[in-house]
Amino acid sequence: MSATVKEADWIWKNGAFVPWAEATLHVLSTAVQFGSSVFEGIRCYDTAQGPAIFRLPEHLRRLRNSCRIYRMDPGYSEADLTAACCQVVRKNALKACYIRPMVLRGYGSMVMDGIGSPIDTYVPAWEWGRYLGQDALERGVDVCVSSWQRAHGNTFPGMAKSAGHYNNAQLIKLEAQANGYVEAIALTTSGVISEGSGQNLFAVMNGELMTPPIEGSNLQGVTRASVMQIAHDLDIPVRECVMPREILYAADELFFTGTASEVTPIRSVDKIEVGAGKMGPVTARVQERFLSIVRGEHPDDHGWLTPVEGG
Repeated sequence: MSATVKEADWIWKNGAFVPWAEATLHVLSTAVQFGSSVFEGIRCYDTAQGPAIFRLPEHLRRLRNSCRIYRMDPGYSEADLTAACCQVVRKNALKACYIRPMVLRGYGSMVMDGIGSPIDTYVPAWEWGRYLGQDALERGVDVCVSSWQRAHGNTFPGMAKSAGHYNNAQLIKLEAQANGYVEAIALTTSGVISEGSGQNLFAVMNGELMTPPIEGSNLQGVTRASVMQIAHDLDIPVRECVMPREILYAADELFFTGTASEVTPIRSVDKIEVGAGKMGPVTARVQERFLSIVRGEHPDDHGWLTPVEGG
């Protein structure tokens, strides 16, 4: 996925559309000074029935929960934000795109708590491709174990998707790239597997799918939950369990999941090949079913797609 963005024309801000270039913040806004912003990343897919947003209610519910944790009232209901997400796709004549609802503390207070700063809500959308590389879904990616750990539970609220938390993710990602890797896997302060810089992680051993539990250091991923449901649908055993680091080197298959990453195979960890060094059969089955659902090629049995034209 390119670091640059193909700018759209309009961004939804506090109930109205503003031109892309005018959706700006003051340098002394609380969001800029102290990272006081929560957000979601949501994909919209181009299907034969028209653009459809993947698991929009679940993403907006997580956004609401992030707001509650950080004591930020956006002043808009989930129904309002559902309509805003659909409207911004239509207004910009987008098909396959990425939607980024954001709730943040604006300019007003100069102190850290931000009390007195206005709460602003934005919904931008833009065309954006594959996050981990153009051929990542087919060929997989090479990763390392990061020297940076995920924060322990009760230090930062892991269930909240907050901009400030991503300083840790930046360190993880920057270190990996500086050392020639595409991505990294972070451990908890206890030394067990947490997640990638912005992805959940799954391993396959002896035909069984495993993923770390949600224990405060990792995000409760929407795509993660979808993959677990897909595994059940395909009769693939799946369980949450504490995963020591050495599983990364012994697993038959590894893959990342996330809105941006979708279902991306991991080819190697710390220069040790995973399995045969290419996408394995379980990953392939899960990825194929996931992509066929989101593209409208397989029946949407779980009601995961919200048609843009109907929202």
